[in-house]
Amino acid sequence: MKFLRYIVLSYACVATLGVNAQSDRAFVRQGNRLYRQQVFDKAEVEYRKALSKNASNPQALYNLGCALMMQNKDSAAIVQYENAAKVEQGKIRKAKIYHNMGVICQRHQMFAEAIKAYEESLRNNPADNETRYNLALCKRQQKQQQGGGQDNKDDKNKDKKKQQKQQQEKQEQKPEQQQPKEQMSKENAEQLLNAAMQEEKATQQRMKEKMRQPQRRQLQKNW
Repeated sequence: MKFLRYIVLSYACVATLGVNAQSDRAFVRQGNRLYRQQVFDKAEVEYRKALSKNASNPQALYNLGCALMMQNKDSAAIVQYENAAKVEQGKIRKAKIYHNMGVICQRHQMFAEAIKAYEESLRNNPADNETRYNLALCKRQQKQQQGGGQDNKDDKNKDKKKQQKQQQEKQEQKPEQQQPKEQMSKENAEQLLNAAMQEEKATQQRMKEKMRQPQRRQLQKNW
C-alpha cells in the first residue's frame, strides 16, 4: 500500500548566543521529549514558549509545525512551516520543511501545491529519495484526478446522447406500434361478428323449436 512519508524532528540543534537563546532552546528540548512520547498537544505548548522567547527560532517553528501536523491541525501547521522556511538558512533543513508542506497539500488533494512544495524541497536537497517518491505519487494522483473529471464529463455527454437516441427511437416506433392495434381491432370485430351470427342462429333455432312445441301439445291435447 502506497503512503505519504513525512519527516519530523530531524533538526540538529543550532547553537546561538544570549540568555533568550538559551531559554528558547530549553523549551525546544522539552518539546522534543514530549513529542517523542507522542504527547503532541503538550509539545506544541513548549514550542510556543520557545517562540515567545525567540520568534525567529527555525527549529521551534519547524517542530511546532510537526506537532500541529500530528494533531491534524494542517492549516496551522502550514503557517508554521512557511515561517520556518523564511528564516531557515540550511538547505537540508529547508528541504524538510517543504517536504512536509507537500505532504499536507497532497493529503488534502491539493496536488498542484504539493508538487510545487516537493520540487522546492528537491531543489534544496536533490538526493532526497523520500521527496522524490512522494512527488512521483502526487503527479500520478493529479493525472487521475484530472482524468476522472474528464471521464465524468464524457459520461454525462454519453448519457445525454443515449437519452436523445432513445427518445428518437420511441418517436419512430409510434406509427409501427399503432398498426398492430388496428389489426387487433379488426380481428376483434370479426370475432364479435362471428359470435353474433352464431348467437343469432342459435336464437332462431330455439325460436323454431318453441314454435313447434305448442302445436304438438295442442294436437296431443285434442286427442
